[in-house]
Amino acid sequence: MNIKPQVLVIDDDAVVGRSFDRVLSEKGYEVSTALSGEEALQTIENAEFDVVFTDIKMPGMDGLEVAERIKVKCPWTPVVVITGYGTANNEARASVLGLNGFVRKPLTPEIIESITLKALYETEEVEAPHNKPEMAAAAEVETVKKTSAMRKAGTFAKNVGLFFAAPFIALGYIIALPFVGFYMFAKLGYQAYAKRHPSA
Repeated sequence: MNIKPQVLVIDDDAVVGRSFDRVLSEKGYEVSTALSGEEALQTIENAEFDVVFTDIKMPGMDGLEVAERIKVKCPWTPVVVITGYGTANNEARASVLGLNGFVRKPLTPEIIESITLKALYETEEVEAPHNKPEMAAAAEVETVKKTSAMRKAGTFAKNVGLFFAAPFIALGYIIALPFVGFYMFAKLGYQAYAKRHPSA
């Protein structure tokens, strides 16, 4: 099982993919590249990725169409647009698609690393709980288990407490019994005397 974060870079310029690979591989990521949208969609059919970067202007399918298809198939996967053709229209389309970033080229190693971290952490904190119901269900089951365990522990503690307290409770009854008996005997005697001497 590969525990390295999986990154896919889609760009018809192979230099961009190599730049991502060089920067991120040193940081513990595994980087795959695709030179077109069609190749990227085929790659995603056979693998899961933690974050996807895509250029916009490419031969054939453009990057925003690729991003839209990726979001339909894997809505929890963060997709970041990297482009040298940033326009207000493209940014608006990216926003409507719910993409995780829109970054203009050229990219420095610092930018590559920071946008990757940002995409991953934003997904973990915001998107994952809503888009992966099995995670929420697992958390709910775990909460139920903890609550049940706490109740059992509370019941056990009460039983132990009663077990140790029982001798003292019994001793209290033994001590109090003569006084209760004396009180009842005196009360009955007074009632009998009052019946015989009503005027007393």
